[in-house]
Amino acid sequence: MTLAILSTFLALGLPFFVWATEFQVTVGGPGILQFNPEYVNATTGDTVVFSFRQENHTVTQSSLDNPCQLADGGFDSGFVPVAVNNTDGPFPAAQYTVTDDNPVWIFCRQENHCQQGMVFAINPGDHYSTFKANAFGNNTANSTSTASATSSPTTTNSSPTSSDVQSSTAAPSSTSISATSTDAAVVNVTTTVTVSATAQPTSSVSATSSAEASTSTYAEHIVIVGVDGKLAYQPSNITAAVGDIVTFLFIQGNHTVTQSSFSYPCSSLAETSTSGQTGFDSDFMPVANGTSNYPTFTIDVNNTDPIWVYCKQTNPQDHCAAGMVFSVNAAASGLEGYPAFVNAAKQSNATTETSHSGSIRSAASSRNAGVALTLFAIITVLAL
Repeated sequence: MTLAILSTFLALGLPFFVWATEFQVTVGGPGILQFNPEYVNATTGDTVVFSFRQENHTVTQSSLDNPCQLADGGFDSGFVPVAVNNTDGPFPAAQYTVTDDNPVWIFCRQENHCQQGMVFAINPGDHYSTFKANAFGNNTANSTSTASATSSPTTTNSSPTSSDVQSSTAAPSSTSISATSTDAAVVNVTTTVTVSATAQPTSSVSATSSAEASTSTYAEHIVIVGVDGKLAYQPSNITAAVGDIVTFLFIQGNHTVTQSSFSYPCSSLAETSTSGQTGFDSDFMPVANGTSNYPTFTIDVNNTDPIWVYCKQTNPQDHCAAGMVFSVNAAASGLEGYPAFVNAAKQSNATTETSHSGSIRSAASSRNAGVALTLFAIITVLAL
């Protein structure tokens, strides 16, 4: 409706209507732990329709700082299972009505789904990448327990928790969520609850050392690379047990996870090792601004010796020399502790070889330059 037409309606006292937008969001799918799309920008009166697909998911409100926990007073669809062989529908759905322009943070509270990035947002602004990064690094259990497996299906009935929330007349196979300016809650939920096996975490790249892990149980440590545009790994020094894995999640920029040594913090271990160690190297992982697809790189912890890591990017500035380093099982202080490693990186004078995609430090080239200088000095003396 143009401004002129709108002014005419107002002048004549005639009613006019502003059409709301309906956003369709798919929840899950065969082997998919994701909301699609992962966020929308909506205005007051718009609706978001969540269409549940295969497996067993929820639409649960959380917060930016605690993405994997049910927010106080937040809404929750409850578990909505969809059979794996149901590929053509009909599919159960939940509807949310947008009441203002404030961000709304949402996650799936099925066990480990949020921690694998199954989150969604309405009006996230420029904070969605932070929200998803917080989810990947979240090890806190949800305040609402997840459904547990049973030998036979159970039926869960949830009734409205507030008189301000309008009830839905949806069929038993669907879930309806509505909201007013004063409240938001689960309403009229009637569904059969079962739990399917949850998917295991996957990584886009992996790297291991030659030794096998000595335990069958492990913990996964999430390390964020480049969060908020910072030249940093977060956290920057962790303690891990044998058998644990460390997953690096690349959030922004173009960084690497490259193994080095304490003596040569800004040179790859493959270039400086005197015993033939090759080390690991993720190579460059470019992540465009505004994307929600974050590459990962995983390493296995096979012993308790310190593991030293740096970013080999030097364009437009040297990331390692700026202090972008990381360690596993390094001491918190001392001559060979993590702070000393950071200082050594910042004071590194190693030369670089620049490639089209980035730069790699070469300690060998520094040594060769030193040998050449020494030979030149010897030849000069002999000539005299």
